[in-house]
Amino acid sequence: MRVDNPILPGFHPDPSIVCVDGTYYIATSTFEWWPGVCIHRSTDLVHWEHAAYALDRRTQLGMRGNPDSGGVWAPCLSWADGRFWLIYSDVKGLHGPFKDVTNYLVTAERIEGPWSDPIRLNTSGFDPSLFHDADGRKWLLNQVWDSRPGRNPFHGIALQEYSVREQRLIGEPALIFRGTALGVTEGPHLYRKDGYYYLVTAEGGTGWEHAVTVARARHLHGPYEVSPHHPLLTASHAPEARLQKAGHASFVRSPDGNWYLAHLCARPVGSHRRCILGRETALQRLVWPEGEWPRLATGGQTPADAIEIPLPPGTSAAPSPGYRVRFRDDFDAPRLGPEWNTLREPPAPEWLSLTERPGHLRLRGRYSLHAAFDQSLAGVRATHHRCRAAAAIDFSPRSWQQQAGLVFYYNTRHFHYLHVTADDRGRRVLNILCADNGRFWHPMEHPVPVAAHGPLILRADLLGTDLQFIMVDPAGGAETPIGPVLDATLVSDDRVIETGYWGFTGAYFALCAQDTGNTGIPADFDWFACDAIP
Repeated sequence: MRVDNPILPGFHPDPSIVCVDGTYYIATSTFEWWPGVCIHRSTDLVHWEHAAYALDRRTQLGMRGNPDSGGVWAPCLSWADGRFWLIYSDVKGLHGPFKDVTNYLVTAERIEGPWSDPIRLNTSGFDPSLFHDADGRKWLLNQVWDSRPGRNPFHGIALQEYSVREQRLIGEPALIFRGTALGVTEGPHLYRKDGYYYLVTAEGGTGWEHAVTVARARHLHGPYEVSPHHPLLTASHAPEARLQKAGHASFVRSPDGNWYLAHLCARPVGSHRRCILGRETALQRLVWPEGEWPRLATGGQTPADAIEIPLPPGTSAAPSPGYRVRFRDDFDAPRLGPEWNTLREPPAPEWLSLTERPGHLRLRGRYSLHAAFDQSLAGVRATHHRCRAAAAIDFSPRSWQQQAGLVFYYNTRHFHYLHVTADDRGRRVLNILCADNGRFWHPMEHPVPVAAHGPLILRADLLGTDLQFIMVDPAGGAETPIGPVLDATLVSDDRVIETGYWGFTGAYFALCAQDTGNTGIPADFDWFACDAIP
C-alpha cells in the first residue's frame, strides 16, 4: 500500500507518533493557534482523520499576549499505564537571548479526552518528552537553553525522573547528550530496544540543514554513541528533493513489527524557495534489525515522496487519499468544526457567534491584525499550493475604523487582507491591506466602491507564489479582480526568518473583523469554502 507524503499537509509540525491497540495517533505543534495540540489518528498510516485537540480549556492554556510563533511547541504523545500522556511547552518569549518557557504534562484515558489540567514540570528549555522505562519509572527529557552571552544556547539534552505519585520531577537533572557537529540539538525522544536506549534528536535547526540524529547507550544516563550512519534523515545534501527541512522525528512500531518514522518537512515554491504552507508531517519506513542501527528503508538519508507499506491484516488496498481537495462550512452547527482555529484564545460569544444569526458566523470586531491580544479571527490551514478560498459576507460599516473580510494570514507582521470598510464619506468600499516585516501598505491607489448594502462574495486565489483577490457577483457569478497580483511568499516561515524574527507556523485563510471604534457592528459570514485548483 502506498503512502504519499506529506501525510498531514499544511501547518502540522513536530509530529509525535504512537500506536495504541492498532490505531496510530500523531500530535503536532499548534503554537499561538487555539485549541492547542492537534491530534490525528489512522488505522493504516494512509488515511488520517482529526481525532482531538488536547488543550481546549482556559484552565489548560492561556496564550493572551503570546508572541508570534510562541505558544504550544513540540508535543510528545505517549501511552502507558492505561492512559495517554502528553508533554508540551508553552513559550511566552522567544526573541533576544532568552526563551521564557514552561513545560507541562496532561493525561487522558481516551484520546478524545477529557484531558486533565496541566502539571507544571520545569522551565529549563523546550521540546520536552516523556520516556516510560520497562521498570515503570518515568523520565522527562528536554532541550536545555543557555541564555548566557557567548555560550551555545543549545546546551544539550537533560534527563530527570518524574514521580507519578508526587506529580513532580524528583532528583537532579543530568545532561546526557551535547549533540553533534550539526548543532542546534533539540526535539529528544527515547526508545528502548535490544538492550539499548536509543536517543533520537533533531539537529541543524528547523530549516534547510535540519536532520535526525540517532545515538544509543547501554545505560539510560549514557554515555551515548552516535550512529555511524549519521544523520538518519536529512535533505540538506539534496536541494532538488521535494521534501525539504526534514527533521524532528519520532518512531513507532506497528503491530506487525515494522518500524516507521514521522518527521516534519516543508515544500518550497518559487525562486526564493519559500515554504508557504509551513512545516508539514511526513512518514518514512525504517529497517531496524536486532542489535543494529535504524536506517531508512528507501536507502540513503533523503526523505521519500512516497513509501510502500504492508497491508494491515483484514484490510484492502484502498488508495492513498491525497490531500483534502474541498472544504465548505455553511455555519449551521452551534460551534466551529475542528478545521477552524482562533488566535491565542477560544471563541467567546462576545466576539464570535454561530447562533445570533442562524446559519451565519457572526464576528464582532476588536483589535487590529497586528495585535497579540483580542483578535476576532477564525481560520483554516492552507494545504495546497494551488487553491482558492471564498466567503460570503454581510457587513455594513459606518467608518474606516470598521473592517471585516478575508485574510491570507501568517502572523501579526505578515498577511494580505481583502476587507470591507467605509471611506471618509461613509461609502462602503473594498480595500487591501498588506503587511511584510511590520511594514503596512495599501497596494491599490483607490478603494473599490461596492453596493451600499447586501452580501458580497470575497475570494482569494493562491497560485503557487501568486495571490489574487477577487470579488464575485452573488447574483450572476461575474468575477472582478481586486488589486494587483500579490506575493504570496511573504506569508511564509522563510520570509519571516529573513526579516530577523522566528516563524514556525504556516499560511491560513481566515475570516476576521476589526473595530477600533468599539461600535459592536457585526460582520456576518454566510459560508466559507476552500477548494484545491487542479
